[in-house]
Amino acid sequence: MARPVGEDVKKLNKFERLKAEKDGLEVKGQLGEFARLGWEAMDEQDRDQRLKWLGVFFRPVTPGEFMLRLRLPNGILTSGQMRLLGEVIQRYGDQGSADITTRQNLQLRGIHLEDLEDIFRRFQAAGLTSIQSGMDNVRNITGSPVAGIDADELIDTRGLVRKVQDMLTNNGEGNPSFSNLPRKFNIAIAGCRDNSVHAEINDLAFIPAYREGVLGFNVLVGGFFSAKRCAAAVPLGAWVHPRDVVAVCEAVLLVFRNHGLRANRQKSRLMWLIDDWGLDRFRQAVEQQLGHPLLSAAPRDEIVWDKRDHIGIHAQKQPGLNYIGLHVPVGRLEAQDMFNLARMAEVYGSGELRLTVEQNVIIPNVPDSRVAPLLKEPLVQRFSAHPGPLLRGLVSCTGSQFCNFALIETKSRALQMVRELEAELVTPQPVRIHWTGCPNSCGQPQVADIGLMGTKARLEGQTVEAVDIYLGGKVGRHALLGTCVIKSVACQDLKPVLRRLLVEHFGARPQEALVESYVD
Repeated sequence: MARPVGEDVKKLNKFERLKAEKDGLEVKGQLGEFARLGWEAMDEQDRDQRLKWLGVFFRPVTPGEFMLRLRLPNGILTSGQMRLLGEVIQRYGDQGSADITTRQNLQLRGIHLEDLEDIFRRFQAAGLTSIQSGMDNVRNITGSPVAGIDADELIDTRGLVRKVQDMLTNNGEGNPSFSNLPRKFNIAIAGCRDNSVHAEINDLAFIPAYREGVLGFNVLVGGFFSAKRCAAAVPLGAWVHPRDVVAVCEAVLLVFRNHGLRANRQKSRLMWLIDDWGLDRFRQAVEQQLGHPLLSAAPRDEIVWDKRDHIGIHAQKQPGLNYIGLHVPVGRLEAQDMFNLARMAEVYGSGELRLTVEQNVIIPNVPDSRVAPLLKEPLVQRFSAHPGPLLRGLVSCTGSQFCNFALIETKSRALQMVRELEAELVTPQPVRIHWTGCPNSCGQPQVADIGLMGTKARLEGQTVEAVDIYLGGKVGRHALLGTCVIKSVACQDLKPVLRRLLVEHFGARPQEALVESYVD
């Protein structure tokens, strides 16, 4: 797609004008200059926006301390890579931390501008990249966190996910062909039976399906969350052989790049183009870009299980080996946690770690004889393999501690509230409670059993932090987006409301009732 010039640039909205004036990838060669200038003297467009093409985010709530978002396809990294990331944030003391995201990714906090060149050199040596992980680019590509080791897996998607990322980012160097999309874009590739990738909330998703006895993927398109609208992905009506996944990703993205709506930024995700054109026209455009027709979809897909969270001890397909899923409370990691996880992966497993969309971590390839010693590690007292039923399903976005979009603090409040509720209630099964600080829905409240979206409310004449409450989100088979059922509940009044919902909708009972039943 040719970039507009001259008078045409003036007609664009500010984000399209920003991209037309200079490709965000161009700041890659200016990091030394930025370091000499300092963050306060930088051009604001470069600092606040274009650095996002390198995965570097200026945060007004922590001036001078940037966030750095990686790309970890399928959520997989080595112990050496985890140790390196721990070393990066360790140098920033109390300001340095890392968060596991809802796209199986890691975000590092506290980063200083003058350190970026050195950090990126170390990343390149370790096989890591953060390129094109923000703004109008394809975000981290998700896949099953147990790909290649799941005893019931249909297809190992690790290679496909890696090939798609390499195509999009030019093997981590940066790819101008995909650096000017109309808006951000999410891709998921599922290989198991339980939709561990949340296929329905991705712009483009591949879910396993047999067609005439051949295993491939049915294709979904258009899923997204935004402050303006939330939409579940719809079937494209097409089936794709594994060998064609990369080509289909490229074709869909080129159609989106060349024809996606750009005038109104709130109506620029892929689903808006599908609505404007209709699904048939969109599919025809993809086929034209591919150069051949797509096969009709398989009559059914293989997402037939309820979703698993992969926490606990699970036998792998490899005899005598196990993967251990550890719960990381609200996904927050400190440097020492990362060092301990790296060491544990080497001592008890094969030196590999995996992240999940629930913000947790998996240590794979643990021999039977090493499971018990691993569970005695001090870190497992905090990152439990057997968390309580409410803590187990807790997910939270960054919140106002680090994000200037967030209307409320989320992580610390979510953790404290769930721990208090677990002390007061007996809940018979896990309940997925998702917190998000604003309508951008990074915490994905619409796919939760109970979703909490940050807002503001008036209470006794004062503006206070509050939440809108969503119920009914379902993942796995028959996935369904939840709906808002209660608006503007002040956070200080929230716990009794959550307690009532847990009792009425999820069978929770007060702890004292359980004691009385034993007495009776």
